[in-house]
Amino acid sequence: KAACIDKLCITPQELISRLGEFEQFCPVSLAESYELIDCSVTESLEFAAEFRGHYYKMSSREKLNKFLENPEFYVPPLAPYPLPSADMIPKRLTLSELKKRFPKCPELHGYCPVTYQDGKQRQHPSNKLCLLRLPLKYWNQKLPYKLPPLKEPINLTSLPLPGYLEQGIATSLIKAMNAAGCLKPKFPFLSIKRSALLYIAFHLKAFNPKGSEYTRKKYKKKMEQFMERCELITYLGAKMTRKYKEPQFRAIDFDHKLRTFVSLKNIDPINE
Repeated sequence: KAACIDKLCITPQELISRLGEFEQFCPVSLAESYELIDCSVTESLEFAAEFRGHYYKMSSREKLNKFLENPEFYVPPLAPYPLPSADMIPKRLTLSELKKRFPKCPELHGYCPVTYQDGKQRQHPSNKLCLLRLPLKYWNQKLPYKLPPLKEPINLTSLPLPGYLEQGIATSLIKAMNAAGCLKPKFPFLSIKRSALLYIAFHLKAFNPKGSEYTRKKYKKKMEQFMERCELITYLGAKMTRKYKEPQFRAIDFDHKLRTFVSLKNIDPINE
């Protein structure tokens, strides 16, 4: 009869010395779906059991309960599948281990065997896990004689201007142009076109996600100052009268804003 061994103070050395035929792979997963689920990734014995003097580790509570109910079915001689030989069990390689194998090339020219066999059109995170669990399903494949060309990285700045704008700054540019369209900035003594272009430039700098915080704050302040000066035209247009008014009859900040407006005649908003 099988029994749980959790909380029995079994040392790691004793566990290794008394492992059954499946080492630390889940015998239930191997029997039911021919999956290699390595339970050595955790030191816990929560889902481990003893049967006929050997220890077995399961991958979940459900698998443990199945093993405890009918352990004979999951171990030899009734187990439907034996543990594959050591050379048929996949092993994760570290970057240094991979470099040591150079110049040996990866199988399938680096194409994902799981994606290739299952007919998927793109990589997904479970591919590596599928290969580790079902190596015999994916290992022995052959690629067709003709293969699609390899993807080569393209320098973004090498694209034509429309392609660069679309791939690089489309979202930021649309936001800036939308803001310019809503606010309709017109800087004193500058054309409408130049005023809009300057506002868009300040907006791109102020909201550049790759810019430093200092740079973003700097250009947000420039953009705010630019809009304040653009609003002088609207303000003065509304407050200016055809007939002369004595200073005491003018709006309290009219003279200040008028002087500011006149002083902007030879001002360059970029280099100011």
